[in-house]
Amino acid sequence: MTTEIRIPVRPLVEYVYRSGSIRPGFRTNASMHEGTRIHQRVQKDYAEEDLKEVFLEAKLQYGDLVYVIEGRCDGLIRLDGQLTVDEIKSTAGNLDDLGEGAPVHWAQAIMYAYMIAVQQDEPRMQVQLTYVHSMSNEERRMRRMLEREELEQFAAEVIAGYAPYAEMMVAHEQKRDETVRGLGFPFQKYREGQRKLAGAVYQTIREGKGLMAKAPTGIGKTMSVLFPTVKAIGEGEAGRLFYLTARTTTRATAEEAFARMQAQGLHMHVISLTAKDKICFKEEEACDAGQCGMCEGYYDRINGAVLDMLEHETLMTRPVIEQYARKHRVCPFEFSLDAAYAADAVICDYNYIFDPRISLKRMLEEQKRKTVLLVDEAHNLVDRGRMMFSAELAKSAFFDTQSTFKALEGSLPAAKGIASTAGAVDKYMGTIRSHGENAGELLKKEPPEELFDLLEPFVMAAEQCLLEGGAQDEEAQALLLDAYFASQNFLRIGKLYDERFITYAECERSEVRIRLFCLDPSVLLRQTAKGFRSVVHFSATLSPMGYYRDMLGAGEDDYTLRVPSPFRPEQLDVRLMPLSVRYKDRERSRRPIAGMLRQLAAEWPQGNLLVFFPSYPYMREVYDTFMEQPGNVDVTMQRQGMSEEERDQFLNAFQPDPERTRIGFAVQGGVFSEGVDLPGDRLNGVVVVGAGLPQIGLENNVLRDYFNETGRNGFNYAYIFPGMNKVLQAGGRLIRTEEDTGVLVLIDDRFTQEPYRSLLPKEWQHFTRIAPSATNFSSND
Repeated sequence: MTTEIRIPVRPLVEYVYRSGSIRPGFRTNASMHEGTRIHQRVQKDYAEEDLKEVFLEAKLQYGDLVYVIEGRCDGLIRLDGQLTVDEIKSTAGNLDDLGEGAPVHWAQAIMYAYMIAVQQDEPRMQVQLTYVHSMSNEERRMRRMLEREELEQFAAEVIAGYAPYAEMMVAHEQKRDETVRGLGFPFQKYREGQRKLAGAVYQTIREGKGLMAKAPTGIGKTMSVLFPTVKAIGEGEAGRLFYLTARTTTRATAEEAFARMQAQGLHMHVISLTAKDKICFKEEEACDAGQCGMCEGYYDRINGAVLDMLEHETLMTRPVIEQYARKHRVCPFEFSLDAAYAADAVICDYNYIFDPRISLKRMLEEQKRKTVLLVDEAHNLVDRGRMMFSAELAKSAFFDTQSTFKALEGSLPAAKGIASTAGAVDKYMGTIRSHGENAGELLKKEPPEELFDLLEPFVMAAEQCLLEGGAQDEEAQALLLDAYFASQNFLRIGKLYDERFITYAECERSEVRIRLFCLDPSVLLRQTAKGFRSVVHFSATLSPMGYYRDMLGAGEDDYTLRVPSPFRPEQLDVRLMPLSVRYKDRERSRRPIAGMLRQLAAEWPQGNLLVFFPSYPYMREVYDTFMEQPGNVDVTMQRQGMSEEERDQFLNAFQPDPERTRIGFAVQGGVFSEGVDLPGDRLNGVVVVGAGLPQIGLENNVLRDYFNETGRNGFNYAYIFPGMNKVLQAGGRLIRTEEDTGVLVLIDDRFTQEPYRSLLPKEWQHFTRIAPSATNFSSND
C-alpha cells in the first residue's frame, strides 16, 4: 500500500526555504488583525471573473511516498490575458528593503502556480507577489512568468528537499505503532482504581470527547492516563499527545513514566519543553538576536539539527536538547519548539496550549484534530486560565518611555513618535488617578476603548523603531520592549473582552495600574481546546466536581469519573484541632500551634513532618514562636523565590530515619504542597493550618460579586472552593503508596462546619479532636 503524506503548501515551503537568523518577531496587535483586512482590500480590486481564496490540491510521488499538497491561494486572476497567481503579504517593514522579494514567499506562490497548471493543464503561469505596508497601505508588486516545465521542476525540488524528513517520520511512525501494539502495562499489576481510570481515558479518546477525572493521589494517575493514550495513538485513534503541567515537579513524573514504557520496548518521540529563561545559554553568549551565535544562521542549521536528534533519540529531555543544541549551534529554546512539532508526545506547561501569547501557533488544524490534551493537576488551570486571559498596564512604563525617548529625539528619527504616543497613554492614565484614589471606585464592566485607541499608535511607532534597529541605548531599548509587549498583550486581550471581564484600576501614589481582569475563563478555555481530539482533565482534588466542570469549560457530553481512594483507613491517623486561625485570632493561635508541633515531634522522635500555612507572614510568626524552645528538632522553612537547587535541598533533607525529628515549614498552594512525593518514612506527618481561603481583596471580592450576579454562590466560588483545594493538596502529600502510614492534623474550627467538612475527603472526615488546651506547652507559653 502506498503511503500518503498530506501537507499544506506553506509549512512545506517554509521547511525547505527558511534560512538566515532568528530576529525579534515584532508584530503589532494591528498587524495581526490587519492581515485579513489588507487581503480583503486588495481582493476588492479584482475583476468580476477573478477568483479569491482558491482551494488547491495536488499529488506528487517521490520515492515510495505520495505527497498530497494542499493550500489556498489568495487570488487567481488574469493580467493582460495571462492566468496569474496573486500572493498577498502584509509587512510593517520598509518596502524599499524587500529587494526581489522573500524566497519563501516566491516558493509559496510558485507551488500554487504549479498546482493550477497541473489542474487546468496550463502551459505557463504568471506569479505575482503583492506586498502591502500595514500602516501606509502602500503597495509593491513583483511578477515572474514560468513555463510548465519550470513549475514541475520547482515542485520536484521542493519535495526532494522535504523528503528526508518525511521518510524518516514515516519509518518512525511504523516502528512506533508496532512497538505500541506489543506494549503491555509497564507494572506487574494495576493498582486499585488504575484500570478504571485507564479504561475511561481510552474510551474518551475513541469517542473524541472530554473527561473530568478525580482520582486519588497514590494510584499512579500519570501512568493511568499516559498508557491508554499511547495505546490509542498506536491504534490510530489519535496522532499525538500533550501532557500539560503547572509545575516542573510533575513534568519529571511524566518523563519517568515514558522512560519506563520505553524500557519495555516503546519507540516514541517524546520531548519536554523548558522555559526560555531556564534553558537559554545566555551565560555563554548574549541572548539577543544579532549577538548570539546560536541565533545567527539558525534557520540554515535547524533542519539538520532536528533530523539528527529525531533519528538518534526518543526521550528528549532538557539535557538531551541542550546536547544537540550545542552540537549544531542552535538556540536550545527555539530548537525544542521546532522539534516539538514533529514529536509524538510533548510534555510542557499549560501556557503552550492555552496562553494566547505563547501557544504553539504553527500547529496545523489537521494535527490538532488528532491530538489529545492530558491536563495534569487540572485544578490549577482555573487560576492559570484567569491569569493567561487577563492583561495589565502600568502608568510608569509609559512615563519612563516618554521621558527617555524625548531625550533621544535629536539622535533617533523614530523617537519623536514614540515619545508622543507614549505620552498620550501616560496622560490618559494620569486622568484615571484624578478620578479617585480608591481602586473600588474605578471598576468598570466596559472595556477601555479610549485607551485601546491610544495604544495602537504607540505599538505601531514602537514596532517601526524596532524594525529599523531600535534604540542604541540599552536602557531605552529595554523600556521600549517592555512597554511594547505589555501594550500588545493588552490589545490582544481587549479583543476577547466580553461580559466575563471587568476593567479596574489601582492607584498608589504616582503609579496607576489598569487591568483587564478575566472573571470566568471557562469559555475561552473551552474554545482553545475545541479543535483537539480529546481533553482529559485529571487531579486528586477536583472537588466539588460541579465547580470544576463549570470553571474549566466542560461540555455537556463530557464524561465525569470519580475514583475512590484505594488506601486502608488505618493507614491515616486524622486529628482535628478546632482552633480559630482567622486573621483576627492569629496572634493568640501561635502558641497553641507551636505547642501541638512540639507534642507531635515528641511522638515522632525520628520522624519527618511538614506543616503548611495559609501565608508566609503567618508561617514566620509560628516559626519564631516554635523556635523559642524547639527541642531536639531540625527545622527548615520555605522562602519566597527559592531556586530549583534550593527547593531540591529542602526536599532532600527529608530522608528516612533522621537522627532527630525534622519539621519543614511551608505554605499552602506553594511548590511543596503539590506534585511532591516523599514516600515511606520520608514523610510521617502533615499539619495543615487553616482552610486556605485566599486573602480578602479587590479581585476576589469582584469574583464573589460576579458569581453571585450569575446565579452561583459567590463566596464559595471565590474563596471556599479554591481555599479547600489547597488544603486537600497539602494533606495529599502524606499517603502516596499502599505501605505509607502517618498522621494528618487539621487546624481550623471551620473544618467542623459546612461546607468545609463535606469538602474533606471521606477518609478524612473520621477524625479525632484535639483540644488546644490539652496540648503540651512550655512554662513560658
